[in-house]
Amino acid sequence: MLKKPYKLFFGTLANNQRLEIINLLRKRPRNVTQICKELKFNQTTLSHNLAILKKCSFVFAKKNGKERVYSLNAKTIKPLMELIDNHAEEFCKYLCGCKTKNNGGKYNGKKRTLL
Repeated sequence: MLKKPYKLFFGTLANNQRLEIINLLRKRPRNVTQICKELKFNQTTLSHNLAILKKCSFVFAKKNGKERVYSLNAKTIKPLMELIDNHAEEFCKYLCGCKTKNNGGKYNGKKRTLL
């Protein structure tokens, strides 16, 4: 059934804490201590979310001595996040009342129409 993979994939993305982890790892790989410190998550919360991200290979863990260093899946997730950023920049700015590239107009604050 096609619904299950989509639900798992997009459900993984539809969580603010996991998005924060993904966006942090877009910059560079980090260990658990670094992620906890930068995002102000407790270790239990972080471990739970990392397990979910690892389940679909959004992130990978590499053992480095006693620690694990987490990195973003550079083949699929990093380009996907860049695509989402580009899409949002071009087509979703109306949500904040900003001009968009695609309509070249102004958002009137009530409806998605040109003034």
